Amino acid sequence: MTSLILLKLGLLGLIGFVCQWFAWRIKLPAILFLLLSGILIGPVFNFFDTDAIFGDLLLPIVSLAVAVILFEGSLTLKMSELHDIGSTVRNMVTVGILVHAAITTLAVFFLTDLNFSLSLLFGCIMVVTGPTVIVPMLKATRLNSRISRTLRWEGIIIDPIGALLAVLVFEWIASQHQGQNLSHIASVFAATIAIGALIGGVLALVLGFLLRKHWIPEYLHNFATLAFVGISFSLANALAHESGLIAVTVMGIVLVNMPRVHIRKILNFKENLTTILVSSLFILLAARIDFAALWQLGIGALAVLLVMQFIARPAKVFLSTRRSSFSFNEKVLLAWVGPRGIVAAAVCAAFALRLEESGVANANLLVPLSFTIIIGTVLIQGTTARHLARWLDVAEPSTRGVLIVGSNTVSIAIAKALKEQGVTSVICDSWWDALIPARMEGLETYYGNPVSNHAELYLDKSGLGSALSLSLDRERNATTAMHFREEFGSKNVFSLTQTSAQTGKHELGDHYKGRTLFGKDITYGVLAGMLNRGATIRKTNITQEYSFENWQADNTNNKIVLLCILDKNNQVQWVSEDTMPKIQAGCRLLYLCEAANEQHSTAGV
Repeated sequence: MTSLILLKLGLLGLIGFVCQWFAWRIKLPAILFLLLSGILIGPVFNFFDTDAIFGDLLLPIVSLAVAVILFEGSLTLKMSELHDIGSTVRNMVTVGILVHAAITTLAVFFLTDLNFSLSLLFGCIMVVTGPTVIVPMLKATRLNSRISRTLRWEGIIIDPIGALLAVLVFEWIASQHQGQNLSHIASVFAATIAIGALIGGVLALVLGFLLRKHWIPEYLHNFATLAFVGISFSLANALAHESGLIAVTVMGIVLVNMPRVHIRKILNFKENLTTILVSSLFILLAARIDFAALWQLGIGALAVLLVMQFIARPAKVFLSTRRSSFSFNEKVLLAWVGPRGIVAAAVCAAFALRLEESGVANANLLVPLSFTIIIGTVLIQGTTARHLARWLDVAEPSTRGVLIVGSNTVSIAIAKALKEQGVTSVICDSWWDALIPARMEGLETYYGNPVSNHAELYLDKSGLGSALSLSLDRERNATTAMHFREEFGSKNVFSLTQTSAQTGKHELGDHYKGRTLFGKDITYGVLAGMLNRGATIRKTNITQEYSFENWQADNTNNKIVLLCILDKNNQVQWVSEDTMPKIQAGCRLLYLCEAANEQHSTAGV
């Protein structure tokens, strides 16, 4: 029996990984595949019985997982940034939440068998979207930067707010069920918020103090943080039911806003842990879906989905953007995209379990109804958002832009050549004077460190697909290469060989470098020297009549550095030491040419 349970748990992890990997490959949110997998191994084939395996531990496990996920989300909420996110996002997470919750509540109440209290709870839970489902969808749909930023910030901020609303409504339901009066309910509300905020705030200050004083070794930072999150959640819940979610949310907000407390590695760890928890939770909760309860909901569940998609979300967006600079088409796209994710499912499951234990009628319908909304919104929006964005002309252009780190002779020449071919690029540099020549050429620039906290908010990376580290500072190149591996993937991050003389103890380790751009013998000095001697970046079209071999033959006597290949879709494929892109008819070559004889052939140019 024990071996069988271990086998099922092992397969659970493997299934979660396969779902995440498959979603990454086909550019759709992983939630859809996680839910379908859970349904298959649970109610369809009865291979995985969540309640039998976990028993009484199921609720604590789900609750702790939700706490970690909310804590990770709250670590991104810097108070200094809340003033800069614009009136639209502020409206969406305040007035917009109330409008959406009210419409959803009424829809659930009139279209299903849930009473008003449960309908209100469900309406409050369903206001959340969440970055775990929004970010993958944004990467797949590639909306313009204004829409992308708005949806991302809405997802980050709305999770803890929605969870807080749900906690308050849950306490109201629990108090009603126990026959308590309004004054007692109000005191429970106040106690829940006060205890959660106090415990979360105090423990955040303690942890921040320990980190700032370096009293915790770096290798224990993640362990310590996870331990503090666990004790914050459990202690708050022990003192006031459901105040734990408030505690971990407050803890994250306080910790990230403490001066001189560096949490980058902690945040990275929490992001990785959240991926594991999201994958596991969705499969576990989907495996618990009761088809009988789903059948009991009947057509009402689909009707609620349609109301949320076509009435609640548009009403929220158009009310929130009524005085904004968003165009009508942008508002339509914002009104269309609002998928539900792990927080909605997990919070709903946690509250449903508690309400079922308390004997609240029809509480078991909350979970299948939530999964209907999750599957429906992800499926509808994930498969149509990109096409709708193109039709409304609010999508990023199909070309994949380039982030260039370092403003100098070489980077400006490359950016100009890309611009002439219709490829977007952004040159980043922390030295203002270095950016002046790039700005005079009409190139897009960012003044600042591309891996700074400021850049996380203000550097618009939408439409960018690769990063070139061309700075003269090799440490800056190493830092940016490591950072943007997460953003663009390791295969799309490149850097120049710094100097051919750097070997052995002076050479950077491979982990700190991007892929070697153009070749191991092509340094910045080589490229800059060619440009100083009059070399130019040229373009040649490869056709059926004029092949790559013809081009090579025509440039035998010229000093050539092949930079990149632009395919038929204007996608940039950079030449690197380890990879030579496939060159075929329809491609264009961009290359730096120092001509030995100006009469050289330009066939195909």
